[in-house]
Amino acid sequence: MSLSPYVPIIGVFALAAAFAVFSVAIAPIIGPRRFNKAKLAAYECGIEPSPEPVGGGRIPIKFYLTAMLFIVFDIEIIFLYPWAVSFDALGIFGFVEMLLFIGTVFIAYAYVWRRGGLDWD
Repeated sequence: MSLSPYVPIIGVFALAAAFAVFSVAIAPIIGPRRFNKAKLAAYECGIEPSPEPVGGGRIPIKFYLTAMLFIVFDIEIIFLYPWAVSFDALGIFGFVEMLLFIGTVFIAYAYVWRRGGLDWD
Protein backbone atom coordinates (compact mmCIF):
# COMPACT_ATOMS: atom_id res chain seq x y z
CA MET A 1 0.00 0.00 0.00
CA SER A 2 1.49 3.29 -1.08
CA LEU A 3 0.98 6.49 0.89
CA SER A 4 2.12 8.75 -1.93
CA PRO A 5 -1.40 9.91 -2.93
CA TYR A 6 -1.87 11.24 0.62
CA VAL A 7 1.36 13.24 0.79
CA PRO A 8 -0.13 16.41 -0.80
CA ILE A 9 -3.12 16.30 1.56
CA ILE A 10 -0.87 15.85 4.59
CA GLY A 11 1.30 18.69 3.29
CA VAL A 12 -1.67 21.05 2.99
CA PHE A 13 -2.83 20.18 6.52
CA ALA A 14 0.69 20.71 7.87
CA LEU A 15 0.97 24.05 6.06
CA ALA A 16 -2.42 25.17 7.41
CA ALA A 17 -1.49 24.15 10.96
CA ALA A 18 1.89 25.91 10.71
CA PHE A 19 0.21 29.08 9.41
CA ALA A 20 -2.36 29.03 12.23
CA VAL A 21 0.26 28.50 14.93
CA PHE A 22 2.55 31.15 13.41
CA SER A 23 -0.29 33.69 13.18
CA VAL A 24 -1.37 33.20 16.77
CA ALA A 25 2.21 33.24 18.07
CA ILE A 26 3.38 36.32 16.15
CA ALA A 27 0.26 38.52 16.62
CA PRO A 28 1.05 39.64 20.20
CA ILE A 29 4.60 40.46 19.19
CA ILE A 30 4.01 42.57 16.08
CA GLY A 31 0.41 43.70 16.69
CA PRO A 32 -0.49 47.20 17.91
CA ARG A 33 -0.91 47.80 21.63
CA ARG A 34 -3.45 50.60 21.92
CA PHE A 35 -5.65 49.52 24.81
CA ASN A 36 -8.48 51.67 26.10
CA LYS A 37 -11.49 51.20 28.32
CA ALA A 38 -13.81 50.35 25.41
CA LYS A 39 -11.51 47.62 24.06
CA LEU A 40 -11.14 45.97 27.45
CA ALA A 41 -14.88 46.00 28.20
CA ALA A 42 -17.22 43.11 27.44
CA TYR A 43 -18.85 43.45 24.01
CA GLU A 44 -22.64 43.23 23.88
CA CYS A 45 -23.62 44.07 20.29
CA GLY A 46 -22.74 47.74 20.62
CA ILE A 47 -24.90 48.25 23.70
CA GLU A 48 -23.33 49.53 26.89
CA PRO A 49 -22.93 46.55 29.22
CA SER A 50 -25.24 46.62 32.19
CA PRO A 51 -23.65 46.13 35.60
CA GLU A 52 -23.77 42.52 36.75
CA PRO A 53 -23.91 41.35 40.33
CA VAL A 54 -20.87 39.57 41.72
CA GLY A 55 -20.98 35.92 40.72
CA GLY A 56 -22.90 36.53 37.50
CA GLY A 57 -26.46 37.43 36.79
CA ARG A 58 -29.56 35.83 35.40
CA ILE A 59 -29.76 35.42 31.66
CA PRO A 60 -33.17 36.09 30.09
CA ILE A 61 -34.98 32.97 28.90
CA LYS A 62 -35.43 34.55 25.43
CA PHE A 63 -31.82 33.65 24.61
CA TYR A 64 -32.50 29.96 25.24
CA LEU A 65 -35.82 30.02 23.38
CA THR A 66 -34.17 31.61 20.36
CA ALA A 67 -31.47 28.94 20.39
CA MET A 68 -34.07 26.16 20.59
CA LEU A 69 -36.04 27.67 17.72
CA PHE A 70 -32.90 27.81 15.62
CA ILE A 71 -32.24 24.13 16.37
CA VAL A 72 -35.79 23.13 15.41
CA PHE A 73 -35.65 24.86 12.03
CA ASP A 74 -32.07 23.75 11.45
CA ILE A 75 -33.10 20.13 11.96
CA GLU A 76 -35.96 20.65 9.54
CA ILE A 77 -33.53 21.74 6.85
CA ILE A 78 -31.24 18.81 7.63
CA PHE A 79 -34.14 16.43 6.94
CA LEU A 80 -35.31 18.27 3.83
CA TYR A 81 -32.03 17.98 1.89
CA PRO A 82 -31.83 14.16 1.78
CA TRP A 83 -35.54 13.98 1.06
CA ALA A 84 -35.16 16.35 -1.89
CA VAL A 85 -32.26 14.33 -3.26
CA SER A 86 -34.16 11.03 -3.14
CA PHE A 87 -37.60 12.44 -3.92
CA ASP A 88 -38.13 10.27 -7.02
CA ALA A 89 -37.13 7.05 -5.27
CA LEU A 90 -39.43 7.59 -2.28
CA GLY A 91 -42.61 8.02 -4.27
CA ILE A 92 -45.93 9.09 -2.81
CA PHE A 93 -45.11 7.61 0.61
CA GLY A 94 -42.09 9.89 1.01
CA PHE A 95 -44.11 12.87 -0.15
CA VAL A 96 -46.88 12.26 2.40
CA GLU A 97 -44.37 11.68 5.19
CA MET A 98 -42.59 14.94 4.39
CA LEU A 99 -45.89 16.81 4.31
CA LEU A 100 -46.66 15.46 7.79
CA PHE A 101 -43.19 16.45 9.00
CA ILE A 102 -43.42 19.97 7.56
CA GLY A 103 -46.94 20.32 8.96
CA THR A 104 -45.73 19.38 12.43
CA VAL A 105 -42.91 21.92 12.24
CA PHE A 106 -45.27 24.64 11.02
CA ILE A 107 -47.66 23.91 13.89
CA ALA A 108 -44.73 24.45 16.27
CA TYR A 109 -43.83 27.63 14.39
CA ALA A 110 -47.39 28.95 14.64
CA TYR A 111 -47.46 28.15 18.36
CA VAL A 112 -44.22 30.03 18.97
CA TRP A 113 -45.45 32.94 16.86
CA ARG A 114 -48.72 33.18 18.80
CA ARG A 115 -46.91 33.01 22.13
CA GLY A 116 -44.64 35.91 21.13
CA GLY A 117 -41.44 33.90 20.86
CA LEU A 118 -40.40 35.76 17.71
CA ASP A 119 -40.89 39.28 19.14
CA TRP A 120 -37.60 41.09 19.72
CA ASP A 121 -38.32 43.42 22.62
